[in-house]
Amino acid sequence: MAEIIKNPELRYTADNQMAVADMFVQFAPPLGNRPDETHPTIEVVGWGNLATEMKENYKQGDRVTIEGRLEMNTIERDGYKEKRARLVASRIYHIMAVDPPSAPISSSSNPSSPPSSSRTATPTAPRQDEPPNFDAEDIDKIPF
Repeated sequence: MAEIIKNPELRYTADNQMAVADMFVQFAPPLGNRPDETHPTIEVVGWGNLATEMKENYKQGDRVTIEGRLEMNTIERDGYKEKRARLVASRIYHIMAVDPPSAPISSSSNPSSPPSSSRTATPTAPRQDEPPNFDAEDIDKIPF
């Protein structure tokens, strides 16, 4: 999961005119980091239809989840070899931000009444407070 910090740029290969798009994303800081630390960034590259989709549907400031493979490139700069990582994307998904309710819910409110906020959130799976109970016979039947 990351935030786009540079709009996708679309270009085409010289030989067969395949679409290539690249953008830069920034990852959320690790827990417990110092405020003066920089956030890790990486270049994301998409090819073909994904490249066109990146240019049309994503912009700076969007929060996304990216699936792909990590690729390491060696670049020579001023006589020194520098390694750079980039993510070759296979899929990209928008992350929809859900705003917290504007007012806290009191324990005396009616649980069957709808919340007062006009914003809606996508439903989540029910939370399980306790793990399921298994008998010793059930464990023996697990196929792995």
